[in-house]
Amino acid sequence: MSLGLNKLLTAILPILPKAFVGLFARSYVAGETAEAALTVAQKLNSQGFDATLDILGEHVKSAEEAASIADAYAGLYHEIARLDLNANISLKPTHLGLDIDYDTCKRNLFKVLDAAAETSNFLRIDMENSPHTDDTLTLYQHSLERYPRVGPVLQAYLYRSTEDLARLMSSPLNFRLCKGIYRESPDIAIQDRAAINENFLGLLRQSFEGSAYIAIATHDQDLIRQSEELIRVMDIPISRFDFQVLYGVPMDGTLEVLRDRGYKVRIYIPFGEAWYAYALRRAQENPNLVGYIFSNFVRRITTRAAN
Repeated sequence: MSLGLNKLLTAILPILPKAFVGLFARSYVAGETAEAALTVAQKLNSQGFDATLDILGEHVKSAEEAASIADAYAGLYHEIARLDLNANISLKPTHLGLDIDYDTCKRNLFKVLDAAAETSNFLRIDMENSPHTDDTLTLYQHSLERYPRVGPVLQAYLYRSTEDLARLMSSPLNFRLCKGIYRESPDIAIQDRAAINENFLGLLRQSFEGSAYIAIATHDQDLIRQSEELIRVMDIPISRFDFQVLYGVPMDGTLEVLRDRGYKVRIYIPFGEAWYAYALRRAQENPNLVGYIFSNFVRRITTRAAN
């Protein structure tokens, strides 16, 4: 199918039956339950990949719901430990109540952090859009005072990230570097794709020149190759970084190549009842996959009708 038709299908996806969106979501979402996500993590571990688990959802407005989400994350740490998985957890501050107030989020975050400490695991605090950047980094710094195995995310398209990285490296730092997915003002964010990639590599070099551990998070295969070249030129040991991607994003064998070269590859596994909005967002990023799924859907219906 043509790219134009794929984009058209993506545009009308929100008005199609939810069941059809569900066909698309299966490519990117591990399921609605923790059990389903843990099963996916077990399978990925058996293939030589690590995992990070994320309960889908954000911008919670109820203190009760935010507390319940914190409990679910705490329980997930204990399930990871019980199953002896190579997996940790990533979460969004607004899922724990940051939109309600800072203290609510901090209280819930510390509950999750304590479960990470009890199970000797790592917690990644995801970065959301720019209104939350300062609070998220402050939450990270407060968390670091409580438990060392915690890390933030920096976005390469934000101009501020260079200064943020320099400041954060004053303490031991384990951070994820990504390009950034939110629509931000040109006043605060780079808009040109090539310039974003250039800044990504600049931040990567800056972290390697310091002592930070960096999770290199991108699906851009050219950028992965350039990152590998920088690692080679700077002679960076594999203990200083890993590569991270979202579950289900087609990578044309790149993950297996990275794994076979001895690099750690961690796959971000989203799951939960809030899969619908996440699937629509992924569809906008990858219209070709929508077309592929639609073609298979039509082919199955046609085959059944012929029989």
